[in-house]
Amino acid sequence: MTKRSDEAVLVLGGGLMGLSIAHQLARQGRQVLVISRRRSEAAGFVAAGMLAPHAEGLTGPLLELGEASLERIPRWVAQIELDGGLACGLRASGIVVPFRSAEERDRYPTAGSGALLDRLQLERELPGIGPDWQAGLLFEQDGQIDNRRQLMRGLERACTSLGVRFMEGTEVLDLRLDGSGALAGIRLRSAIGDEQEWPGSQAVLCCGAWSRRLLPELPVFPVKGQMLSLQAPRAALKRVIFGPGTYLVPREDGLVVVGATSEREAGFQEGLTPDGQKQLEAGLQSLLPVAANWPSMERWWGFRPCTPDEGPLLGPGPVAGLWLATGHHRNGVLLAAITAQLMSRALVDEDQNNNLLEAFRWDRFTREHPSAQCLPRKKDS
Repeated sequence: MTKRSDEAVLVLGGGLMGLSIAHQLARQGRQVLVISRRRSEAAGFVAAGMLAPHAEGLTGPLLELGEASLERIPRWVAQIELDGGLACGLRASGIVVPFRSAEERDRYPTAGSGALLDRLQLERELPGIGPDWQAGLLFEQDGQIDNRRQLMRGLERACTSLGVRFMEGTEVLDLRLDGSGALAGIRLRSAIGDEQEWPGSQAVLCCGAWSRRLLPELPVFPVKGQMLSLQAPRAALKRVIFGPGTYLVPREDGLVVVGATSEREAGFQEGLTPDGQKQLEAGLQSLLPVAANWPSMERWWGFRPCTPDEGPLLGPGPVAGLWLATGHHRNGVLLAAITAQLMSRALVDEDQNNNLLEAFRWDRFTREHPSAQCLPRKKDS
């Protein structure tokens, strides 16, 4: 396999991160090939779509990354809508975080970024909120996007319009290296079962919860989440409610997304469980009792890609030419815009320095630089 200056960047994974990076690379004139085993299993088709760095109570570099992405999102969405011709469902709805006491509210990590609410103000923002909640924070700057029904489709259309190519139903089996240990291509299995080698000296790994299947040294593991949706009367709920363990995200047409369990021991066990659904129902009853009367529309599950500190892995990987954009845990929708910007710029100009990328190196969990500890990769002769 030989390297060519005009070869396509290989994007390994066709979920939200893969599509977002492919779109930005294509906008910069790069050829892009997205390789995906099954895009429908991606977290981008499962998540609730909250844009909530403050409501989530993020801190440190992760808050900085989230705020940078939140600021960029309107312009990013406008680009996608311009290129793809489809609306993405961005809403500046604001998010309310309820608390059982004012003292609990005031200890929240991002309390200084929100408006303080007492019980009366909480009831005005969230009519019908349960009696347990006596205080709240309103983050007007946080919002939501309809990732499941609109954003993902808009990105697919935008990528296609810019010439991004797709290989769906294709599993990446292994990385192939040249004599110096740098990326030379991949070995894959196509939808019809053929194994083949594909050249490429630049690739971005966006495999989400499945990232370790290709690179076992990556500290990424799945956290299962179960969700459901309800059909509420139109405008019955105007704000997102971000409660402990349960949240309600109202779409413009009245659909309300309710999530999500956080099952760290489930691995890749598929399917709904009675315990998970009971947890959602109990959280719903506590936060907004009236919602228990709204008809249930759909129930589903998915797998978040988590890391030990719940921050993403961004930037150069353990193999020269391989870049990482994975491990976004519960903030993937929020961080897609800044991830796409940082990664596309890095691939176009590999010499640029960026403190945000440095803060989310894949090897930040070890004291010593672990490049010598990486598992061996098969080299091409």
